[in-house]
Amino acid sequence: MKRVFRAAIVAALAANSGFADGVKPVDVAFVDGAVEASLTGVAGDAAAGREVFAGRKQGNCLACHANTDWSEQSFHGEVGPTMDGVADRWSEAELRAIVANSKMVFEGTIMPAFYIDAGYTRALEKFEGKSILSAQQVEDVVAYLTTLKEE
Repeated sequence: MKRVFRAAIVAALAANSGFADGVKPVDVAFVDGAVEASLTGVAGDAAAGREVFAGRKQGNCLACHANTDWSEQSFHGEVGPTMDGVADRWSEAELRAIVANSKMVFEGTIMPAFYIDAGYTRALEKFEGKSILSAQQVEDVVAYLTTLKEE
């Protein structure tokens, strides 16, 4: 309970103080496979999240996940589940947890943790202490994923 309360305070401070980076990766509160509080206190931008999702240098989600919304792109992966209808399968809070650090949600997953800044195996020096995605990019990807509903 203390972790949840602490994360809520950190999120509130981040939203009210203009703290650009949001909640630090170490302070993200995972509760029952979900992260309820926004990492930034700012709503995600679905259009920006769509670009991060398909970006081959950061999100690169298409490398593992098929997504009809990106049908014009080649080489969709088949390792992870399809993203079609993902918003019908998981809540926004669950999607936030999966994107931030899927290892806290799915035991044994090979999906990378996109919002951690330590614990990497053999990270290059220039990447030490950095997360793959920023807190706002996580929120943007989550906003995008919440648009992917079954038709």
